[in-house]
Amino acid sequence: MTITAPTTDAAPAQDDGEAMFDALIEADGRIEPRDWMPDAYRRTLIRQISQHAHSEIIGMQPEGAWITRAPSLKRKSILLAKVQDEAGHGLYLYSAAQTLGITRDEMTQQLIDGKARYSSIFNYPTPTWADMGAIGWLVDGAAICNQVPLCRASYGPYGRAMVRICKEESFHQRQGFEILLTLMRGTDEQRQMAQDAVDRWYWPSLMMFGPPDDDSPNSAQSMAWNIKRFSNDVLRQRFVSMLVPQAAVLGVTLPDPELRFNDETGQYDMGEIDWTEFHEVLAGRGPLNRQRLQNRRAAHDEGAWVREAAAVYAAKKSVARTETAAA
Repeated sequence: MTITAPTTDAAPAQDDGEAMFDALIEADGRIEPRDWMPDAYRRTLIRQISQHAHSEIIGMQPEGAWITRAPSLKRKSILLAKVQDEAGHGLYLYSAAQTLGITRDEMTQQLIDGKARYSSIFNYPTPTWADMGAIGWLVDGAAICNQVPLCRASYGPYGRAMVRICKEESFHQRQGFEILLTLMRGTDEQRQMAQDAVDRWYWPSLMMFGPPDDDSPNSAQSMAWNIKRFSNDVLRQRFVSMLVPQAAVLGVTLPDPELRFNDETGQYDMGEIDWTEFHEVLAGRGPLNRQRLQNRRAAHDEGAWVREAAAVYAAKKSVARTETAAA
């Protein structure tokens, strides 16, 4: 059901706006940029969407480092296209966040100043080609589980941006699966390389869904506002249920000796996640936190001339349009 509040040039009084907002959320409708919304809802969206955008941009680094080292021209072109997709995802999401009243410059500055968070998964190293497969299968697979429900997020620009992003992420996940499958059909050394990569990325990919529901400070409110549709633990369980049969096809072993199907609950029992590691990486003390931000700052500084040139060009075009209109 899609319902939107009427929009006018004049903002509604707070009481009327709040009533319309509550009605839209209750009816599972969509909030649009010009609709009234609580300040806390706006802040939550800015935090979540900008963090998501930052993750896409930082996430280009682990894979971008392998473009020139991919084992064939075909693999290079596929990986290049994937990294380009991630850049596009970041731009879609920055644009969605801008509709909430924050500028892209502000969000970028928060990131390079270390004041904004991004997904902790991108602070891990990628020492072998098999990591490209593990990232695609595990990391992008976790992203799909987490992000498909966001296509129905209550904030319109966010939900619409997620539709295309999820379609592209599904290709990325398949590409990762195919890389691992090729390695697992190769030599003993290639099979071991694939298994080692899965061992490294499995637990961090489970952490991507966030802390357990009891320890997640924002999850319940985001669900009440229909930004999120499912809790962290529910999404994590769905992800594991998806992985188990795929791991069997690949021939890899998921590195959790306690993983087993529970006939009584109809779900998989899992081993304990090392949440200390999660919080350490989130706090900036992961293997490559410093390097990732240094690289982002350097890229931002080196691209200053492009931004300046684009601004001058836009100003000249604006003057030209004004002169043409006045003629």
